[in-house]
Amino acid sequence: MYQYLDSIHSPDDVAKLNTRELELLAGEIREFLIENVSKTGGHLASNLGVVELTLALLRTFSPPRDKIIFDVGHQSYVYKILTGRAGEFHTLRQKGGLSGFPKREESIYDCFNTGHSSTSISAAAGMACARDLRGEDYSVVAVIGDGAMGGGMAFEALNDAGMLESNLIVILNDNEMSIAENVGAMSRYFRRISTNKGYFRFKRKLERFLNGVPYFGKRILKLLRKMKTRLKSILFTPTIFDEMGFAYTGPIDGHNIRQLCKNMERAREVGRPVFIHIHTKKGKGYPYAEEYPSAYHGVSRFDADMGVNVHNMSAPSYSRVFGRTLIDLAKTHEFAVITPAMKDGSGLSEFAELYPKRFFDVGIAEQHAVTFGAGLAANGEPCVVSLYSTFMQRAYDQILHDVCLMNLPVVFALDRAGAVGGDGETHQGIYDIALLTSMPNMNMLAPASMAELAAMLEYAVLRHPGPIAIRYPKGKMSASFAVKDLEDHKAQVLAEGEDVCIFAVGTMVLEALAAGELLKEKGISACVVHLRWIKPLDCETILSCAEGKKLCLCAEDGVLRGGVGEEITAVIHKKLSVPVLLAGYPDCVIAQATADEIRAEYGLTGSNMAQRILSEIDVALTQQS
Repeated sequence: MYQYLDSIHSPDDVAKLNTRELELLAGEIREFLIENVSKTGGHLASNLGVVELTLALLRTFSPPRDKIIFDVGHQSYVYKILTGRAGEFHTLRQKGGLSGFPKREESIYDCFNTGHSSTSISAAAGMACARDLRGEDYSVVAVIGDGAMGGGMAFEALNDAGMLESNLIVILNDNEMSIAENVGAMSRYFRRISTNKGYFRFKRKLERFLNGVPYFGKRILKLLRKMKTRLKSILFTPTIFDEMGFAYTGPIDGHNIRQLCKNMERAREVGRPVFIHIHTKKGKGYPYAEEYPSAYHGVSRFDADMGVNVHNMSAPSYSRVFGRTLIDLAKTHEFAVITPAMKDGSGLSEFAELYPKRFFDVGIAEQHAVTFGAGLAANGEPCVVSLYSTFMQRAYDQILHDVCLMNLPVVFALDRAGAVGGDGETHQGIYDIALLTSMPNMNMLAPASMAELAAMLEYAVLRHPGPIAIRYPKGKMSASFAVKDLEDHKAQVLAEGEDVCIFAVGTMVLEALAAGELLKEKGISACVVHLRWIKPLDCETILSCAEGKKLCLCAEDGVLRGGVGEEITAVIHKKLSVPVLLAGYPDCVIAQATADEIRAEYGLTGSNMAQRILSEIDVALTQQS
């Protein structure tokens, strides 16, 4: 089907091709990406932008001996295709299939797992040191892009790695984008050094002139190359990377394979840290993605010929309701909203347009986002910090130290809570309950409908006196029931029953109600309790509903260790002799699959819960007889 791509089974096959053949292969890879990702979903625009970069990497370096680390890992699809995984690409992000990120267990070519951003330079520095300690000789390359250079950890690593007296290569894939357009002083700095091309024009003209001077020209050029760093610092202002100990080169056209290979080959021989700055276009080669790179950052299945329906992105969802509620509240109340580069995904684009002075996109910097919010709150400005649940983990210390210990009124909106599906283990939002409920002064809510999210957000922003987190899922799952006032910190009994009691958190409420209906068909009446408040728990309602029951079950879309179920069990067993079953995620890595598949595998569907309760009742009756 593909003239060149079908013959690529390993990096060795890429290295055999000449520049023209690599350019033709690049076109085939883009066709392959669009065809496959339109069927599986995934990160499309970022991968379309790194095709030539990845070809140049595999033309210059020899993995798995040479180590190549992608940051953020969602730009590694082309690398997967070219390292023997093209035949499995139709399984991308599916249960049991290829991961959407680099994964050591998946291939010998993946040397480090990456899912969150800004980690590659630290990992590369560690690998380079390990190589040097063993007296080995190979290259270590960190490919960092999609806004990840704005993360503080990247600069912590640069600060340390610049002191290494050994070979380490950092390639910045500068596409001026993360999920949305990059923001901040660092992004502005990259634009400035990208447009200041005087040094590079001077260098090219001087090389051409000296190469044309008989006998002495090449000798002078060779001498000047030895003096390059000193000459560059005299004639031109050095970059921050030069000052940090890296040999900086760039900006380079990231779609010019010949130029990329030439600079990578030079970097491989330098013998000290090198920083290569390249420019790419996110969505390159697919007009729809070039025009709407944010919309094509992460896509669900779509028609490749028609493209994604970008106008359908305002359809109701938890994220959309979150953004709209903040807009409504901002009409009458002043507060700040902070996001770490998640403006579009979190539903905040419209708020940013309407209230630009109250909106702060701090780039991919979750730790800074939280403490920045703490500073606002400490100085009398209430704020909402919008984070994906999985990225909240990166700011654990800041939430505890800078918010909770001072009891500051910061609202944490935790999007994508629970099982997230295709992005896999690095993105599962299942740890937030266990992490946050242990913190002093922290309160936590979990809505079971989009209407309830709006009510909880209004309460948190306008009336709650200290730190509070609201966790809610991706998508549109929504129960239908009356939304009660939150002031009394009470749970909500959604169904009365005499035999068993099911306590449910957030998205588990719908499943608990379904379990209740299934049990009713078997002659078992179930009381269903929507907890609403994860912390503090409504112990009075919990005990009154559990009393006299054959057993209770607590269902939560989070890890069991440190979760709500463990606390409910402790509350009940202090007063009552009622067995409590726990439904949630065990202490293990939760692999990729659809969210529905994950919940079914771990017993978090209505039918799973009903069957488990029936089995326990049967066992109890058998023992009694």
